[in-house]
Amino acid sequence: MSSCLQGEENFRRCCQSLLKMSDQLGDGWSWEPVQGSEEGYMRKTALRSVFINSTATRNGDSSEGAAADEPDVSGANDDCDREYEEDFMSGGSSHVLCYEYHILYSCSYMTPVLYFRASTLDGRSLSLDEVWSSAHPNFRLRLQHSPLTTITQQEHPLLGQPFFMLHPCRTEEFMRPVLQLGKGPQRQVNDVLTWLSVVGPLVGLDVSLKYSTLQPQLTEPEAAARPPSPS
Repeated sequence: MSSCLQGEENFRRCCQSLLKMSDQLGDGWSWEPVQGSEEGYMRKTALRSVFINSTATRNGDSSEGAAADEPDVSGANDDCDREYEEDFMSGGSSHVLCYEYHILYSCSYMTPVLYFRASTLDGRSLSLDEVWSSAHPNFRLRLQHSPLTTITQQEHPLLGQPFFMLHPCRTEEFMRPVLQLGKGPQRQVNDVLTWLSVVGPLVGLDVSLKYSTLQPQLTEPEAAARPPSPS
């Protein structure tokens, strides 16, 4: 993986750059240090209005069973709208949820990992099946049937609390061609930002196109610095 995303030093350098851009855009990312440790993670919270089918599961029950047989979901807006209508008829409902996203570095996979958790406004945490159900149908099918990645529930490695995560086992496979296309003698690419723009939308975390207009040069002096903690 180090040949693709270039290891933890590059991760911290890219995080520092992403935090600067987030501050300019008011996008809400912060660096959270772990008390008594040099480790930390990037954090962002966001409210989302989502549709949850309480009877659906990620294995294809209820309305998802019919959708799972569709071979191609790219650009299938009509199919997605139809599935939402089917979900509504089968007992789903709309909810405003609070999402908390964390970006950590995995020493095992040598790549960033996106952890997240979601809860209702009254504080009830979503189950794994509800998280699968709340994903947009277009992305839900890709998560289930493509080798890109998958949603699992694990203990947060720094906080020791239950979180959902996008499993990083295939990160190098899908990021290598993306990063190679972005590299060039006249272009500096923030690897973490590029990775986040690919995986974030799968779980409702959209990355603003404005980042592409702000992306600064990643200089060597910054490479040795750790992301700053909030003041």
